Parts: sequence; structure tokens; C-alpha cells
Amino acid sequence: MIKMKVAGSPIGHSLSPLLHSHGYQMLNIEAQFTSQEVNESGFADFYFAERDSGSRGLALTMPLKEISIGFVDRVDPLAKQISSINTIIFESTGSIGVSTDLLAFKNLLQPYFGGRVAILGAGGTARAALGALRGTNTQVSILTRSMNRHDQLHAAGTDLDLEFLDWHTFPQVQDRDLIISTTPAGATDGLSIISSKADFFEVIYHPWPTELAKRYQNLGRQVIGGLTLLVEQAIFQIQYFSGVKFDVEDMRKELINVGRGAIGR
Repeated sequence: MIKMKVAGSPIGHSLSPLLHSHGYQMLNIEAQFTSQEVNESGFADFYFAERDSGSRGLALTMPLKEISIGFVDRVDPLAKQISSINTIIFESTGSIGVSTDLLAFKNLLQPYFGGRVAILGAGGTARAALGALRGTNTQVSILTRSMNRHDQLHAAGTDLDLEFLDWHTFPQVQDRDLIISTTPAGATDGLSIISSKADFFEVIYHPWPTELAKRYQNLGRQVIGGLTLLVEQAIFQIQYFSGVKFDVEDMRKELINVGRGAIGR
């Protein structure tokens, strides 16, 4: 049996145990995937306990994606570029930190490569999106409330045409091809739009739909939900943890349906 956990705070709403458990059942792999509430101050004890217990790996959510880099033995170059990992694989040769968020974004953002994209927020998820857009000749506007993380964002998207805009300029980016919200629940509820040419990508899946996602849906724009991102990155995690090849398209369809059933969509 392989054993894994998803950790973060808060963690009670996480769909990862459901999605992963279903995925391993599809692959006929005996597995146990559970969740554990862990904050930054408790991560060190948690990490070493899991490493020494024979765990196969960890899935990480906020606020652990940055602090965890300092604990793994090796960091995937793409993850190092964005200073964020959401997956740890325990191997006999040591632990490896990767970002399946970045890999998932790379798949999902392909239709917008070379276009104009706006990103709301400046945290680890925003950096994962930037890392996925690197090398695609995409123009990116980043809307933030402060300048504290600009250096990290530049490092994540070193070859991109980046511009930084104030949060209140949101109405001005409605001519972009895509707007990606990487902010926590409730952060964008006060943003309003009358019209938009942009599609909308919301990384949150609970609660769903967010107020801003509803506004884009009402305008008839394409809306990509957080469940899509969650499933896409989970598929990469399942590949890493299981070490087996499988039909990704079949897995994606099945896990999307399982996730939709769980959140009542």
C-alpha cells in the first residue's frame, strides 16, 4: 500500500483525498490518501514525521507551498524558478519538490499563449501561472495591492513582457484575452464589470461559483473553474506517486465528474 497526505490550513474542504482515492481505485492500486491540518509553524515536525513513516508523498496547499522548499533534498528546476512547490515525492535517494500547479497551468493556458493575460494576485499560484507562460511570448499584466512581491514575480516570468498595475485598475484590463484570479476566497467579491472581452480563470473551487465568476458567466464569457485546475494538477501528482502510465483523458473526465458531484455542480 502507498500512503500519502494533503496538508495545509485550512484543509477541511479539500477534495484531494476524494480525487486521489478515486484515481488509485481506477488504477487498481492499493492506496491511502488522507488530509491533515498543518500550518507553517507545524510543518517541520510534520515533514520529518511523514518522511520517516514510509510515506510516498505529500500534496501541499496554502500556506505551505513556499516554506516547504527549504526542507526537500532536491527541487525541480521549474519549481525553483517560481519559489513554490505543491508536491513532495519521497524516494530512496531523498525527497523531491515539484509544482504540479505549474504543469497544470501549462496544459490549461495553451489556448492563450502569445496573447494578453491579466493575473489578479501575487502569491505562489500567480507565480505558477507565470512559470507556465514563460517562453510563450505572452503579454502579462499583474494586478496587486502592494509591491512587496514584484521581484519574485519577475523571477518567475523572466522572459515575459510584464507590467504591474494597481488593483483598482481592474476595469481597464477587460480587453485582455484571459483574466486569472489567484486570490483567496472573497478577495475579488468587490470587483465589478459592466462588459468584458476576456475569458476568466478562477483558481478557487470552494465556494463555487465565486461572485466574480458569476459576473463573467452572466456576460457569456468562458469561465474556467478551480476544479479544472485541481484535477489537472492532481493527475500529475497521481503519475508521480503511482509511477504508472495511464490514460490521462479518461482519468481527467472521471475525476472532473467525481469533483462536480462533491461540490454539487
